[in-house]
Amino acid sequence: MIIGSHVSFGNEQLLGSVKESCSYGANTFMFYTGAPQNTIRKNIDKNLTNKALELMKDNNIDINNVICHAPYIVNLANNKDLSKYDFSINFLKNELLRCDDLGVKYLVLHPGSSVGIERKKALDNIIYALNKIISKESKTIILLETMAGKGTELGTTLEEIKYLIDGVEDKSRIGVCLDTCHLNDAGFDMSDFNKYLDDFNNIIGLKYIKCIHINDSKNIINSHKDRHANIGYGTIGFDNLLKIVNHELLKDVPKILETPFIGNNDNDKERLYPPYKYEIEMLKKGKFNPNLFNDIRKEYQK
Repeated sequence: MIIGSHVSFGNEQLLGSVKESCSYGANTFMFYTGAPQNTIRKNIDKNLTNKALELMKDNNIDINNVICHAPYIVNLANNKDLSKYDFSINFLKNELLRCDDLGVKYLVLHPGSSVGIERKKALDNIIYALNKIISKESKTIILLETMAGKGTELGTTLEEIKYLIDGVEDKSRIGVCLDTCHLNDAGFDMSDFNKYLDDFNNIIGLKYIKCIHINDSKNIINSHKDRHANIGYGTIGFDNLLKIVNHELLKDVPKILETPFIGNNDNDKERLYPPYKYEIEMLKKGKFNPNLFNDIRKEYQK
């Protein structure tokens, strides 16, 4: 099972990400090269990157399974403000080059939101931007994330994802990142994941699936809300998520957890603890832990 979680990219950059991932018992991970809510970025430290790559080798983490995520504030769908649109394009060009410097193969990207623009026009804006961003200067592959349909989000249907991929000139540089919470909230039944994969294969092709975000959902199916829940504590359920992470057709695809941190207690929101070590353990063992929250609190309060 190729499984990990979202980890931080702080002062130690990729080295810090690897250390955190190892503490969770993971063999892959996902990170932002800066804060996800802004586009401020520090230069990549080659020395830290080399140390990270050595630590990855020592812990059986394949760099080809590591995922970078673009900041979620970048919006390629709306070009009403051309200066912002052009900034997003140039920023993502540089982000691909940063991935190259780190040796990371994949960059996950939220397709964007139309925000007052006709949906077809917004999709065409994304295609135009992707073709500008993807160049021979970089080798990194952009993975379009399946979205929940919150607000005016695009990429919520198989047909929209297909339309975007069809419009990209270099098909070798485009792929898809599934998100189980987003799929549920967009209206896809995760208890019948085989049907979803069949439809995906017929419309797009399974070869394009390069990453899966494994998240439970706090919402009922087709709610279009995008609120993640911890594994087995949402409406998708542990058994359905377990089948997805163990699916034979996706065994070589990295699975990434983006589940909520656990509060110190029900009334204390100041101290939050990462759940990933325990959730990864649950999925590896194939057994749900009904005491997940208490076990996490006990460990971090020692």
